[in-house]
Amino acid sequence: MADEFRAWIEKYLAHLGSERRLSRHTVVNYRRDLTALIAFCDKQGVSAWRQLDSFHIRQFAAADNRAGLAPRSIQRRLSAVRSFFRYLIREGLLDANPAADVPAPRGPKRLPKTLDADQMGRLLELPQTDPLAVRDWAMMELLYSSGLRLAELVGLDIGAVDLADGTVRVTGKGNKTRVVPVGSHARTAIAKWLKQRGHLTRPSTDQALFLGARGNRISPRSVQSRVQLWARRQGLAQSVSPHLFRHSFASHLLESSGDLRGVQELLGHADISSTQIYTHLDFQHLARIYDDSHPRARRRRRSDED
Repeated sequence: MADEFRAWIEKYLAHLGSERRLSRHTVVNYRRDLTALIAFCDKQGVSAWRQLDSFHIRQFAAADNRAGLAPRSIQRRLSAVRSFFRYLIREGLLDANPAADVPAPRGPKRLPKTLDADQMGRLLELPQTDPLAVRDWAMMELLYSSGLRLAELVGLDIGAVDLADGTVRVTGKGNKTRVVPVGSHARTAIAKWLKQRGHLTRPSTDQALFLGARGNRISPRSVQSRVQLWARRQGLAQSVSPHLFRHSFASHLLESSGDLRGVQELLGHADISSTQIYTHLDFQHLARIYDDSHPRARRRRRSDED
């Protein structure tokens, strides 16, 4: 029966090359993934395509997972199998796709990148030589002080900030409003910016807190480009985005306070699972301290010095 399986796979691969005009490299990948399916069917005693159901395909994916295949590779393999079964349905060999609702295993959750305290300090020590530089300083201080999203920052009006009270009223995802504290450095920067803001205003200027060079509400793209500009000027080697301030704010605050619920409220996360990812960053920090203080690490440093 394996010969019949291989014959249909060969027909399908020819279809990919001639009708869908996929590259030779892509066809080779499909061949490898579908050959693995044949081997699985042989082990399971499956002798006809119609015998396959979603349980078989789940077992197929689980076996790959146990064998150490990367989640992304399993996702690609399942995609190839789904596509092949769609072809068999078109050819009348199957009535339904047994792989249609089979999920691939999730890959490890990527930890957000952050700046450490020294890097953040260097970035925020930018020279305030003109109104645009003062504005940029105020924006970055506020991003870091309050953990704002980029859209929240550019959407702020002047009236949203209460410098006397040290708070800012933010409208976040789902049009939900929250009030978050503004640190002293950010308050100082915003106060200085408000004195400079008149240099950019126009008769048509609205109540936007932060303005672009032409006097209109600053755009997210402009904030991104200015942050990247200052990161280069301040000598930071890594790429810096506005969202990196939010990640750094959350990581540093959690590291110092350990208050997961408090960080959740400040970030405006509806689900605490979104905030919990920063606990992994905290554990990474502790692991680095442990590694650095380990006797073996100390011996290695002494040998390097010798």
